[in-house]
Amino acid sequence: MTDIKSLFVTRLYRAALGGDVDMNELEASCYAIAQDDEAGQAWCEENNFPGYTSYASLSDLGWRFPIFADVIKQLDRHVAAFAEDLAFDLDGRTLKLEDIWINILPEGGIHTGHLHPHSVISGTTYVALPEGANAIKFEDPRLPMMMAAPGRRKDAPEELRTFSYVQPEPGEVLLWESWLRHEVPMNMSEDDRISVSFNYAWG
Repeated sequence: MTDIKSLFVTRLYRAALGGDVDMNELEASCYAIAQDDEAGQAWCEENNFPGYTSYASLSDLGWRFPIFADVIKQLDRHVAAFAEDLAFDLDGRTLKLEDIWINILPEGGIHTGHLHPHSVISGTTYVALPEGANAIKFEDPRLPMMMAAPGRRKDAPEELRTFSYVQPEPGEVLLWESWLRHEVPMNMSEDDRISVSFNYAWG
């Protein structure tokens, strides 16, 4: 008898953000913050970051605009559900929002492969995704250890592929464990790709 099963599964959580968060208001708030955030603009210029991110400049989005407080309330709910799905033993503690930031990628903008060290769960909620700018790419975490392994066939099942491309919709949230390497492929649209990303730590 032959028995083949999957081990060490990588989970990806996907759901509507919910809470009646107005995406138009959220988009307007992202642009308003980007316009006023001189420190963030300077950081993007100094680090050759295409477009705008508040990652290195702002840590109080929930205080600045009430709609971000609404977003955080929904994120807390989703992260708690994902932690339950992952069977985390939190030992009486909780997963708490560590940081949250805005990303505005214009045409040609790209965010190369990276992970989020020192966090437990990371994710993104999507505000504006024009056609040609709606994929996020995840990398098989075993890739550095594959060494002499051959590539996968094009028709390989999704769980066996080296890379997985997920196409979210505006108003959705994606969650993954923070060690999972991911990247944002180039925005091929003339319009901005707008998202709000975040990390949760075990506190």
